[in-house]
Amino acid sequence: MAEAVAVSEKADGDEAPARVRRSRVRPRLPLALLVAAAAVLYATYSLLRIHTFRASTYDLVIFDQAIRSYSRFGLPVAMVKGVHNGFGPGFSILGDHFSPMLAVLAPLYWIHDGPETLVIAQAVLLALAFVPIWLYTERRLGSAAAYCVAGAYTLGWPIAEALAFDFHEVAFVPLLSALMVERHDAGRRGQAAFMAGMLLLVKEDMGLLLAGFGLYLLTRRGERRAGAIHVLVGLVATWVSSRVLISAFGGDDDYYWAYGSFGPDLPSAALHLLTHPWDAVKALGTPPMKLETMALLVLPLLLLPLASPLTLTAVPLLAERMLADRIPNWWEARYHYNAFLIAVLLLASVDGAVRLRRLLAGRSWPRALPRRLRRVSRLVPAVGLLVAAVVTVPYFSFGEFGDASFYRRNERARAAAAAAALVPDGALVEAVNPLGPALSTRTRVLLWDWEPRDAPWVIADTRRRQFPFGSRDEQIRRVEVLVAGGYRTLFQREGFIVLHRPGPEPVNIPQSDRKQVTRY
Repeated sequence: MAEAVAVSEKADGDEAPARVRRSRVRPRLPLALLVAAAAVLYATYSLLRIHTFRASTYDLVIFDQAIRSYSRFGLPVAMVKGVHNGFGPGFSILGDHFSPMLAVLAPLYWIHDGPETLVIAQAVLLALAFVPIWLYTERRLGSAAAYCVAGAYTLGWPIAEALAFDFHEVAFVPLLSALMVERHDAGRRGQAAFMAGMLLLVKEDMGLLLAGFGLYLLTRRGERRAGAIHVLVGLVATWVSSRVLISAFGGDDDYYWAYGSFGPDLPSAALHLLTHPWDAVKALGTPPMKLETMALLVLPLLLLPLASPLTLTAVPLLAERMLADRIPNWWEARYHYNAFLIAVLLLASVDGAVRLRRLLAGRSWPRALPRRLRRVSRLVPAVGLLVAAVVTVPYFSFGEFGDASFYRRNERARAAAAAAALVPDGALVEAVNPLGPALSTRTRVLLWDWEPRDAPWVIADTRRRQFPFGSRDEQIRRVEVLVAGGYRTLFQREGFIVLHRPGPEPVNIPQSDRKQVTRY
C-alpha cells in the first residue's frame, strides 16, 4: 500500500503533505463512525418507508420471498414474481436476473425473517463503499478531501433513489466496484481481480462493468494485456449469464431484450450498430429523458468524470440502458439503476480533478506555493463535489427527511395497517402493491393485479392508482368483479378494502409455500 501511495504522489508532481506521507496509519475510528452514521441514515430512511407504507411489493417482497427460500436451503423462489409475470408460483429469481450473490444474505434471515432485514443489510453494504472511496481519494488529494468525496457519495442522489425503490442487487455494487478500482490503484491486482469476480455474481450484466474497466486499462501503458482480458471475460460472462444461465433457471432470455429497433437478437443488433452507427447516436437522445439522466450523472460531479479515462468503466453499463427503445424505467433518474455507476463515477471525478490540476497548472508550480495553498488546491474540487451533493438533496428522495409526514403514519397509513392486520397468519393473500411488505413475513403474498388468482384474501385500493393498474377505475372494476364472484367485504377505510371468500385455496399454489410463515 505504501509503495502505491508513493507512486501516486510522485505522478501528481506534488510534495506529499505529512498526513499523506503517514497514510500507513489510517484513521480507522473516524472512518468506522462515518460508515456507521451512513448506515444508520440509510436504514432509518428505508425502515420509515416500510413503516409508513411507502415501500412496495414490487420489488421488496420479491427479494424477501427469494432470500427466505435461500435461508431454507432452496432455490430463491419468489411466488409473487412468478405468478404475476406468468412463470408460475415456483419461479426462481435466478431465471429473472442471475444474482447468486444474494445468497450471502440468507443467514441474516435466521436472525430476523422479514423485509426489514433486507433494507438494513442494504444500508450497511451501501455505507461500506465509503471506505474504498475514501482510500482512493486520500492517496491523491489528502484525507480532508477524502472525507468530502465520501460525503458526496453518501448524500448522492443515485443512492437516495436506490433506497427509495426498496431493495435490489445494486446494494453490492458500489462497494465491490469501488474496491475493484481502489485495490487495482493500490497495486493489489489479485484483490482487484477477486472483486471483479464477485461483481459477476451480483447480476447478469455486471460483466459490462468489468468490460468497461478493461477499456480503462487499455488506455494505460503496461496494462493493455490485462485490459483485453477484462474486456473479454466481462463480455463472455455477460453473454453466458444472460443467454444460458437465466434460461437454465426457467427464465426467458429475451424477457429484457429492449433493442428491437436494432434487430431481433444480439448478433443482428451488433451488426446494425456497426453498419449504422448514427442510429446509436440518435437512440442515446430519444427520448430526451435519456439526455437528462446522463446530464444528472455528471453535472453534480462538476463534469470531472469527463476528464478521466476511468469513466470508460461506466460506459458499457450506461449504454445498455440508454440504447434501449423500451423499458422507460431504465432511462429515468428515479429507481436504482444509476447507483450501479455512482461509485465509479465519483472515483473518476477524483482522477479527473487530479488530471485537470496537472494539465491547467503544470507540474512545477505546486512546489513554489506555500504548503497551505497546496493543501487548499487539493481540497477545492472535493469540497465542490460535497456542496453539489448537498444542493441536490431536496430535489431527490432524501428530501423526504424534510417532510414531517415521513416520520409518522397518517390516517391512510393507519387504515393500511388495520387492513393488513385482518389477514390471518399463513393465509394466501392478494395484496395491493404498498401492503405486501407488511404481510410478507407472516403470510403468502401475491400481487393484486388484473388476473383472478382465487386467493381467499384480497386487499384492494380504490382511492389511488396502484401498480400494475393503468387507472383507479380499473381497480374499482376489479373490486366489483371480486364482489360479484362471492367475496365478502370485511373492511373498508381510506380506500383500502379487505375481501374474503372462504373455500379451498388455488391448486396451482404449491403446499411448500405454506412453510414461508415465520413468527418472531
